[in-house]
Amino acid sequence: MTVVVERGAVARVRMNRPEVFNAFDEAMIAALHDAFTALAEDPAVRVIVLEGAGKAFSAGADLQWMQRASSASQEWNLQDARRFAGMLAAIQQCPKPTIARVQGVALGGGVGLTCACDIAIAGEDAKFAVSEAKFGILPAVIGPYVTNAVGKRQALRLALTTSRIGAQEALDIGLVQKVVPLDGLDSAVDAMAAELLVGGPNAQREIKQLFAQLEVGPITNEVRELTAQTISRVRSTDEAREGFDAFLAKRPANWIPKA
Repeated sequence: MTVVVERGAVARVRMNRPEVFNAFDEAMIAALHDAFTALAEDPAVRVIVLEGAGKAFSAGADLQWMQRASSASQEWNLQDARRFAGMLAAIQQCPKPTIARVQGVALGGGVGLTCACDIAIAGEDAKFAVSEAKFGILPAVIGPYVTNAVGKRQALRLALTTSRIGAQEALDIGLVQKVVPLDGLDSAVDAMAAELLVGGPNAQREIKQLFAQLEVGPITNEVRELTAQTISRVRSTDEAREGFDAFLAKRPANWIPKA
């Protein structure tokens, strides 16, 4: 199987092509899309971890797939690119919090996968490169995700130079949010997942929907109205009432898994 899914309150989606450093092709793109779509609809799943089997997170696009694409028609390439774009959207728009667990290399589309997740935690050994220009193409589909993660100037620099950067620089520019020793990577991911399980699942869904509509810049009347409408609606939900009741009673809220 190119993608292995482990279900639970913390589900794991594992890219499973270690022999090619989890480079993805049409089959893996479809499998990732299906996995995130299914987990998004599973009420038992609260957090999703995206990881790669073996020594690497993902080397990006499989070069044999890219070679096939280079000799195919523009229409074939358009449909293929739309499927890739749909897979990244399925990750980014997933209503559950998502964590990228990054070790080894994340190249090209692997950087896109990292940026499509809400949170990225990397081992100290991790290396990142937006490498498409080396092959005479560009990081078009992943571009919006990289730009949202690191800002336009850093994204442009990464895309134009194709330079590999280390985990610390990735942390400094916002590509990842945490760097830990490789042997502590699983513990760090587990700890982050445990933090996420404390938040209300509906609240987290609302956070992702609201923040997806917010841009850095002036806070307009429309933005203020959006935020007022959102909080007024969410405060009256059963989850909000349970959250306040649990806090005042000094007990865990009913959505927190029992140890």
